[in-house]
Amino acid sequence: MSRTLAPMPLRDRVTLTCLSLVGAGLLTLPLFGSALLIDKLILLMIYVILAVMWNLLAGYAGLVSVGHQVFVGMAGYIMLRAVEAGAHPFAAMVLGAVLVVLVAWPVSWFVLRLKAAEFAVALWVVAEAVRSVVMVDPLILGETGRSLIAMNALDADLRRTVIYLAAVAAAAGALAISYALLAGRLGGEAQAIRDDEEAATSVGISTLRVKRAIFLVSALGCGVAGALWLASSITYQPRTAFGIQWSVFMLFMVLVGGLGSFLGPVVGALIFFGLQEAFGDFGPWYLAGLGAVAILAALFAPRGIMGAIADLTQSNPLSLTKKLDRN
Repeated sequence: MSRTLAPMPLRDRVTLTCLSLVGAGLLTLPLFGSALLIDKLILLMIYVILAVMWNLLAGYAGLVSVGHQVFVGMAGYIMLRAVEAGAHPFAAMVLGAVLVVLVAWPVSWFVLRLKAAEFAVALWVVAEAVRSVVMVDPLILGETGRSLIAMNALDADLRRTVIYLAAVAAAAGALAISYALLAGRLGGEAQAIRDDEEAATSVGISTLRVKRAIFLVSALGCGVAGALWLASSITYQPRTAFGIQWSVFMLFMVLVGGLGSFLGPVVGALIFFGLQEAFGDFGPWYLAGLGAVAILAALFAPRGIMGAIADLTQSNPLSLTKKLDRN
């Protein structure tokens, strides 16, 4: 039996072309956009990255995590340590993102052997344990935290432009990886595991291998987001860096946008960002706004906005997915 990848469907080509045009437009913004606009778009790109990574984990592999903030926080900590050791701040950004995988690898050997609820709780415990260890480091000064002084010493316009371009490139890369996994064998195996792990094992799928690959990719993406966040915010505080709010943000964006869909995380990130802009200055009303949107989504669009659109158009919510001819 042989399998050949079918030509990319028209809908996929149109979607990817539109995303490419949007990305190209975003890359030109530093030429005429204000500093405030660039800063806000950096934050939006960070949200897109986080949502796409969490969707890979939960939407495709069925691994619901409330502890992925450990990789956000660790990326910032590694970045601080690298700068302290003499690395250039931009090089430290790369190190902070990539070296997170070294943390994720041993963690995966433990947590991926646990069942769904145990997995979620165990990863949250790991995040809290790592936060406690980081706070003991004299460099961090406990709850006080530390500022990335070397990054702040760079020219403000140059710093902002480099971080922005890196954020746009990282968001585009996250979407590209998401599509590649969804269209490839690994994505198919991950979805099979999500639907029925025992059945997937019975047909020869190495469930631990597939889940570990998805887990490491999601950890890397969260590390990238964490490095970008610290580079843009400058100040590192363990309680914020390892805060569970990161996982809450990810969960909200993906569930509202559409769990297990390609564009769902992007839509969810845009909605979440818009709510922050609209209600962020209203204190408790901001949380009320998030809660209201979450309730409305659960009542009227239980599969998220992209799922609701798929129902209306009678199409597959996993619009970008592999299609194979079997002979």
